Amino acid sequence: MEEQQQISLFSETYIRGYVNQEIFYNEETWYGIIRLKIEETTENIKDSEVIIVGNFPRPHPEERYTFYGEWKTHPRYGQQYVAKRYERETPKTAAGVERYLASGLFQGIGKKMAKRIVEELGVDALSIIAQNPERLAQLPGISEARAKTIYDSVMEHRSLESAMVFLYDFGIGVNLALRIYQHYKLETMEVLTKEPYRLIEDIQGIGFKRADDIARATGIAASSEERAKAAALFVLQESSYTEGHVFVPVDELCEKTKRLLDECGGHAFTQQDIQLAVEALFVQSKVAWEEERIYLPSLFFAEIGLAKRLRHFAQREDFGTFPVSEFYSALGKVEDELGITYADTQRDAIERAITSGLMLLTGGPGTGKTTVIRGICRVFAQLHGVSLDLKKYGEDNPFPILLVAPTGRAAKRMTETTGLPAMTIHRLLGYKGESFEHDAEHPIQGKLLIVDEMSMVDIWLANQLFRAIPDEMQIILVGDPDQLPSVGPGNVLQDMITSGLLPLVQLKDIYRQAQESTIIQLAHEVRQGRVPADLLKTTQDRRFFTSSPQDVPEAVKQICAAAVKKGYTAKDVQVLAPMYKGMAGVNRLNEELQELFNPKTAQKREVTFAETAFRTGDKVLQLVNNAEEHVFNGDMGEIVAIFFPNENAENEEMLVVNFDGREVVYKRSAYHQLTLAYCCSVHKSQGSEFPIVIMPFVKSYYRMLRRKLVYTGITRSKSFLIMCGEPEAFLAAVQTDEEGVRYSYLEERLKQV
Repeated sequence: MEEQQQISLFSETYIRGYVNQEIFYNEETWYGIIRLKIEETTENIKDSEVIIVGNFPRPHPEERYTFYGEWKTHPRYGQQYVAKRYERETPKTAAGVERYLASGLFQGIGKKMAKRIVEELGVDALSIIAQNPERLAQLPGISEARAKTIYDSVMEHRSLESAMVFLYDFGIGVNLALRIYQHYKLETMEVLTKEPYRLIEDIQGIGFKRADDIARATGIAASSEERAKAAALFVLQESSYTEGHVFVPVDELCEKTKRLLDECGGHAFTQQDIQLAVEALFVQSKVAWEEERIYLPSLFFAEIGLAKRLRHFAQREDFGTFPVSEFYSALGKVEDELGITYADTQRDAIERAITSGLMLLTGGPGTGKTTVIRGICRVFAQLHGVSLDLKKYGEDNPFPILLVAPTGRAAKRMTETTGLPAMTIHRLLGYKGESFEHDAEHPIQGKLLIVDEMSMVDIWLANQLFRAIPDEMQIILVGDPDQLPSVGPGNVLQDMITSGLLPLVQLKDIYRQAQESTIIQLAHEVRQGRVPADLLKTTQDRRFFTSSPQDVPEAVKQICAAAVKKGYTAKDVQVLAPMYKGMAGVNRLNEELQELFNPKTAQKREVTFAETAFRTGDKVLQLVNNAEEHVFNGDMGEIVAIFFPNENAENEEMLVVNFDGREVVYKRSAYHQLTLAYCCSVHKSQGSEFPIVIMPFVKSYYRMLRRKLVYTGITRSKSFLIMCGEPEAFLAAVQTDEEGVRYSYLEERLKQV
């Protein structure tokens, strides 16, 4: 096919015609590849047929389509017309309507039934069925049940068509429109025209402004209370899930809501109007209201539940007292086994952990948290007569020492450092996507629970975990409060510490091996808000390359290229950036680094999803929890295979990703769960360690430049830390200790008698 692009300054380009061949179609995602016989087009095409790809309801030969889109080049199939939207014309002749009804699109209609319907109802059969469904049941051979099946099928198809056309006018693309339709089905147009603000609660990706545009277009008054309620609920959701607040003070919620409504225009709401709207949300149980605090109900009950369980566990008596001689005998055996000698502070931490029902263990890098965890496990086993031979345990007799962490990589690190099995919190609780196998009625089994990386655990997950812990279990919570707080709402570890309710052991001494690391030295300087005088000096494990912001991507590439020459792989090297957009953001750096670590070749398989090209060999990151496959947000893996539709029984395009030995298959409908991982955010890297960490610093990151972010990034590095960019940006970050207040009432609840 020759050059096909034609510039149109005044209208969308389109191709109109009839479906000639269905090459591929996925019923689940509605992703199709068809050959279209061209009847009319604005494009400069010499051929009589064209390949169309995109998301649309399954097309049929008797349907005439107009596709609006753009040209793209597929790495395997060449040039294709990618449909952004479409319009369909139903057939206008009796023969056409008959074939259309018999096409398989409508449940309950075969060839004979289609012929009978058209003979009785004529060319307008589809309209008659939609407007007078009782006419169907009057036809010979059609029962009321079958008539209803046919009617529902016709209406479902019409509802989808109407929703697609309607939503396109509001800038909502096919994929998001399909998600909306799949959620509401036949109620879609009813919701869109009468309750558009429901989209904010039900559909991820729909914010207030988009829903408000739809509402205004469908005649909902700009002054309506429904509008104010929707805005307030949206502000509360954003405050919780974007900013990490467990609640928002009512005055602040009303102020932010008023600001949002003022930006959207149409009506000047007063502060009192908005407070009345919040009160209405409370009456409808869509928010919880306690004193001056407004919560999402799930977070309100999580905070109350967690506080209650923590107070309960803190009030238990100590778990067994062992004679000092017995403890030191067990500790001595462990020291001999491991070939180490514990320092006084570490020994005290182990002893307190063994006798406490619930204890917090905190410390920065190099203070020996891992060494203490290993010691707790082994001394506990010695004193309680627990065998560490895993072969002696089974389903009816589970291993009594439970090691867990929020992410798969953190759990894997626990296994490597202790030699004992560890898992994610989600897996321990039996997460099933919307519920957990283990809860208050079905508690987990074991004697000792150790939770690492506690700073990453949000209020909701912490509550789910503590609900499932039985009274007789000892609990050790381990973390570094100077790291970034959880991505989700709350500041659980910090609140536990500052409440003073729970026994706390703080490891502060940096041990000899750690003292030799200038990375650990830098981390402790940063933690205290200091920038060392030798920041720009090259050491055996640390370096800072000064460069201008525009040169940062090239500097990062050169650093990575040098690592590759020395034998390091993409798994060994992790670039961390605080923001996704911009010249030195995660998205841009991933594109650059993919070409370095995994360049495109003729032999390498590749698929494109949205703006991302996925290739075999790519390092990828899981973006959401996938309970069925036991992969969770933040897990990293490698694409080990790509299958095209004609190469598997399902006749679908697929990716296979290896997560530390576990292979997970992704159909195209699940590609949104993945992104490239050569560069990721500091938040996504929490719980992981890498031989080489590269951190760019530019002043354009100013909104995200905070001390905890720098500290967390630095402490991801095991062997080498390479920084680049503007030293002034690093200095500004270290001097900025304003993490921003996270509204939480957990500390106060823990202090209540």
